[in-house]
Amino acid sequence: MPDGSATAHHYRPKLVTVLSDGYGLGSFRKDMLAALTVAIVALPLSMAIAVASGVSPERGLYAAVIGGFLVSALGGSRYQIGGPAGAFIVLVAATVTRFGLEGLLLTVFISGFMLTLIGLLRIGALIRYIPHAVTVGFTCGIAVTIFASQLRDLGGLKLPAAEPGPLLPKLAMLGQSLPTISPAALAIGIGSAALIFLLRRLSPNLPGMLIAVVLAAVVAWLFHLPVETIGSRFGQLPDGLPGPHLPTISYATVLEVLPAALSFTLLGAVESLLSAKVADGMTGRKHRYNMEVVAQGIANVASAIFGGISVTGTIARTATNIRAGACSPVSGMAHALFVLVFMVLGARLASFVPLSALAGVLVVVCWNMAEKEEFLRLLRDWRSAAVLIATFGLTLVEDLTVGIIAGCALAAAFAIYDRAMGQRADS
Repeated sequence: MPDGSATAHHYRPKLVTVLSDGYGLGSFRKDMLAALTVAIVALPLSMAIAVASGVSPERGLYAAVIGGFLVSALGGSRYQIGGPAGAFIVLVAATVTRFGLEGLLLTVFISGFMLTLIGLLRIGALIRYIPHAVTVGFTCGIAVTIFASQLRDLGGLKLPAAEPGPLLPKLAMLGQSLPTISPAALAIGIGSAALIFLLRRLSPNLPGMLIAVVLAAVVAWLFHLPVETIGSRFGQLPDGLPGPHLPTISYATVLEVLPAALSFTLLGAVESLLSAKVADGMTGRKHRYNMEVVAQGIANVASAIFGGISVTGTIARTATNIRAGACSPVSGMAHALFVLVFMVLGARLASFVPLSALAGVLVVVCWNMAEKEEFLRLLRDWRSAAVLIATFGLTLVEDLTVGIIAGCALAAAFAIYDRAMGQRADS
């Protein structure tokens, strides 16, 4: 079986390759089973990521449906699953706070065009050369920031003012609000996270996140627990997709959101290609990196037009797709359709989901996202440790873009110094 190395640079969606090579009923059955499995994982996760990002839960579902379908239909990977990702929570929340929902949609829209341009200019391959220490540093930094953002809903805290975006002021306000903690919300949040971890250890094939969220909703409704739910904060979810609508565009607003769009673009390219690389490692195949970035760009443009948040390749859902026996991009396309079916049939039921349960889901996501073993391993060498700590620290106290740029600059300085010293030794 060819691994695709010879065509890795081609602008040809893997779906076209699969269909031209022959696609039978047996493969279709495997893809449908994998699609259902991934959709069950994507449902609670898409809503949780949207809520944590400061928007209503349906925005995450729109991204999972529209973006997820297009990433698989047009992408350069057989197995990539696209949708809202935890890594974007911090960026999305900051953009919504500063520019509002329309500003966010415009940011995602522009970012989509930037990603498409990166792919068409064949720059996608360069993203793969970001130093490993930088990738680990910003991933761990994002995980810590997301965890801090979930403490409010996890404990049902009542804040005296709007929650600050920067980490240190956020922690200070949360500390001041500890007396308002809700025992019921905390129990549901911690219980949901603990159940997910337990099910993952005892029976990894079970959809632990969905089971935890459904059980939390049943318990909260049955015992009339005083906890905030999706319904109490956001109202009933819509039972389908909205009509397409272009974000409000003007020269002034484009200039305002451009720095944020650049951050979205950088993170989207890195996350999607990392996810595709993980899929390659699990399957022995080779993704088409430029085609993948083009697909991510188109998916983000479409997601914004339908009111969804940012889309990227998602490592956990892509790995789930592979483990569930997926054969082709058809599984990713079908997973998006399964999510849409849920929106049509189960929107009313989602109103009963406690927000603390969704916070518990994201606590698990943060734990899995943080590359703890790699972080400790990289600390053993002083140079990789310097790059790691610079990226990690600046991601926490400044933002993702500053962390990545600083980490890459420091790694480049070390590389230039080593090369200069090597040339001096040779002479």
